[in-house]
Amino acid sequence: MILGVALGGPAPVVVAVGDGAPARPVARAAARTAARACVAVDLAAVRTAPVAAIRVGGPCPEALRPVVGSGVATIVRGGHSVTGRRLAPLDTEAVRRFAATCGLADFAVTATGSPMLAEHELAVAAIVASEVPGARITLSYEFGYPGLREREADTIRNAALGPEAGRIADEVARELPGVPVYFARSERGLVSAHYFRRYPLACDLGATASLARGRTALGWGASDADGSGVPDAVAAAYGAALGRPEARVERIVQARGRAELDRVLQHARDEALTRVVSAGAAPGSARIAETTVNPLSYLPDGLYRVRVLAEGDTA
Repeated sequence: MILGVALGGPAPVVVAVGDGAPARPVARAAARTAARACVAVDLAAVRTAPVAAIRVGGPCPEALRPVVGSGVATIVRGGHSVTGRRLAPLDTEAVRRFAATCGLADFAVTATGSPMLAEHELAVAAIVASEVPGARITLSYEFGYPGLREREADTIRNAALGPEAGRIADEVARELPGVPVYFARSERGLVSAHYFRRYPLACDLGATASLARGRTALGWGASDADGSGVPDAVAAAYGAALGRPEARVERIVQARGRAELDRVLQHARDEALTRVVSAGAAPGSARIAETTVNPLSYLPDGLYRVRVLAEGDTA
């Protein structure tokens, strides 16, 4: 038996998924023997943690500083160009001072040029980890967007969602001890509870995506809602249960010639396969579902934006 679980209402809605339509209610004793549980949750309204944001790059106007709400932010010297050329040495002492005095445990690190070369983000993460034991650190290169502000905003939000994602994952684990738990992604697919804790932004709109998928699979339209929210929750739970583990890798790469491009593409594919196993796919089932390569306009020749989607079967 596979469970679909929809969170966000007055109480969780749990459905059992077999060969046909979802069935509910599900007895707790039966639920705890399920093969896996697939959880649909939207994170838009959850409580967020204050974040310590570190941008590695040059000075900027006040209006363009990192936006952190109740958190704190700093800009330190360093970073690379979009082609990987170092713009300045990393100011490690500034990073160390900020980490030691900010008083926070959730960090978001964004360096200019990191989708091409993540060296300075990784160095900042090492310093933060040494100064703040147990710090939760999100690095922007893992999101891959070339635009600094967009990448930084997602990095900060991922860091801010981390503690609440951990609480949600813990709560589900307590209710379903021993049952492998997956969370629905915002687009499609699933990720493991471990991956959800690390990259909650991937599941920011998990219930919304699962609802659309569940309605389609069940042949329901929006008019099926009766005002109680229960039909939508059932559809979302069902939609989550239909997913499989997926992971995406997005990078900016530089390649001069087809042979070099093939090498960097293989590296991106290998990374995507590793990531989808981390997202809960059985290692032998991991496979590349899609690879997209687009030249970057208005930039030096040989720069490409690479997106790789990997998928697999639940472990």
